[in-house]
Amino acid sequence: MQASELGFFEGMSLSVGAGESRFTMQRGSFRYRQRIARRLDLRPEGREETDGAVMLWFGHPSLSGRIGLRIEEADGRLRLSLALPEDAPWNRFRLCFPADPAEHIYGCGEVYSTLDLKGERVRIWVAEHQNAKRIGGKLIREKLFGRRPDRILPFGRYESYHAQPTFVSSGKYYIHAETAAYAEFDFRTPDRTALVFQEPPVLYYERCGSFEEVSRRLSALIGRPPSLPDWIYDGAILAVQGGTEAVEKKLKAARAAGAKVCGVWSQDWCGCRRTGFGYQVMWNWAWDQTLYPALDERIPAWKAQGVRFLGYINPFLALEGALYQTAAERGYCVKNRDGGDYLVTITTFPAAMVDFTNPEAYAWYKDIIKTNLLGIGLSGWMADFGEYLPVDAVLHSGEDAALVHNRWPVLWARLNREAIEEAGAQDEAFFFTRAGYSGTAAVSPMLWTGDQHVDWSADDGLPSVIPAMLSLAMSGCPAAHSDTGGYTTMMHMKRSKELLLRWEEMNAFSPLLRFHEGNQPVNNVQFDGDAELLAQLAKAAGWHAALGPYLQALAQEAVEDGIPMTRPLFYHYDEPAAYSEKTEYLLGRDILVAPVLRESARGRTVYLPQDDWKQLFTGVSYGGGVHEIEAPLGRPPVFIRSSSSWYSLLINMKGQVER
Repeated sequence: MQASELGFFEGMSLSVGAGESRFTMQRGSFRYRQRIARRLDLRPEGREETDGAVMLWFGHPSLSGRIGLRIEEADGRLRLSLALPEDAPWNRFRLCFPADPAEHIYGCGEVYSTLDLKGERVRIWVAEHQNAKRIGGKLIREKLFGRRPDRILPFGRYESYHAQPTFVSSGKYYIHAETAAYAEFDFRTPDRTALVFQEPPVLYYERCGSFEEVSRRLSALIGRPPSLPDWIYDGAILAVQGGTEAVEKKLKAARAAGAKVCGVWSQDWCGCRRTGFGYQVMWNWAWDQTLYPALDERIPAWKAQGVRFLGYINPFLALEGALYQTAAERGYCVKNRDGGDYLVTITTFPAAMVDFTNPEAYAWYKDIIKTNLLGIGLSGWMADFGEYLPVDAVLHSGEDAALVHNRWPVLWARLNREAIEEAGAQDEAFFFTRAGYSGTAAVSPMLWTGDQHVDWSADDGLPSVIPAMLSLAMSGCPAAHSDTGGYTTMMHMKRSKELLLRWEEMNAFSPLLRFHEGNQPVNNVQFDGDAELLAQLAKAAGWHAALGPYLQALAQEAVEDGIPMTRPLFYHYDEPAAYSEKTEYLLGRDILVAPVLRESARGRTVYLPQDDWKQLFTGVSYGGGVHEIEAPLGRPPVFIRSSSSWYSLLINMKGQVER
């Protein structure tokens, strides 16, 4: 173990305490409070070396024994663990490390309104991403009735679908914590980083020579994703609901317009329910033969035309469905403290959750996927939710639900992955998840950034997608995309034609081009709304299909080395401006995408790192620096690195699509 590696921990401080947590959940959002009964700030009491490890000792006058921090080398990285006296009463642990005031911090899962976390305190707790609903009536009204798109709500109130106790520094080191309990990572003090846990953590630390090496080493620790099927790069995945004939009609219109379509995603394949929130799925995971007659015949026919059929599933069961009746009779649902099925309200209705800690229930749910989804020919699905396990739930395993809550989305993703593998469909089928924690990257082949609003807001709309994808990338999750057009419609908020076109331009240059109708399809502009929209669909789907070989290479790099498909600019360019840029991204090494993120804009300011760049849609060459770029609809600011080995394929994309 090199002294330089240990130097990072010189001046580290340790505090322990005892406390009680109180969580209140409402529709997946958690109000958190705690009561601290006792806290001790420990003082250093020396160090010793033994068995190739270094033990740092800490004590306090009120303690009869000492607390040790063991630092040892494990597979080329440092592993830190606490040595506590037997029967120690502590359930609060605060480890504070020296930090560089000039460094930038990234990761912690998925973050929407910012990219650099320096100066922020991050909750490591999986939840529905609801950043406005608990802040107070005034801000709620601003959000629902015309809040300025560039106004960002207080970061301390944020919750995220994908939380993860992992961060990466601009100093090219990472720290990952093995813990399941609620935690907080506090970067608010410029020269200190404080990590607060509610169980003794195990930490991993490693400093690398490049961000590529950071990704390789971090992903080797937390896991790398399974492969994606090749067909997903052949064009767009359209979102269509309303039945078999609706799919046929819209698919015909898209293909008549010249659009390359590789899939149709019908989330209501199992039926629908209409609620005050909108058009929602019936959570009974079986083919609705009334809404989708002859689907078992149409799926192979569409596949023969190069179009796969995708659906939807989540961990809940509708109380009026036959599957819930089976689960209830067999005792397969998560229980409340009175022994009944724990019913959770999601939007406007209650539902039950299958208990994934029950091996029989877990196997039963896998069989549902293998039989009811894969069995009728589905090639993919949205594996939604995973954030809602209440901390007061009673689980079959007997585990404390507060310690299972963060791991719940990992169990859910693993179940989906095992179903595909056991069916032998891994080369054909895939799924995409929104909720996640440590371990999700190893089992989920593709993430999506959740339920963005159908607007231009910086923290919930179109602009929020970029920091979300990039923070996931720096957390070791290399493949992510977003709903084209967003999802959430409410009150005055409706998807405009311009918003859909701009979102489509961006997602054409992302790992997956998949559309969403939104929760209120009739209030949102859709891809086939008029001739201009269909023409733009043909262009965007063509761009994405032309990128196919490049995207496949990026996906393979993600599987083999954990290198993210979408990357922040600083990943390859050590320039001051690159470390704070959150409105642009690199697709692989060689494409820089600077989407138009403001309503009515016909251009934008673009920062290009020092390199030779060729603008894709104009052929104009640019060097590094800040440039004013015209960007009318249909011509997004996309730049190709001139020295790229992929240059010929990439620069000819426009001609391939438009000739």
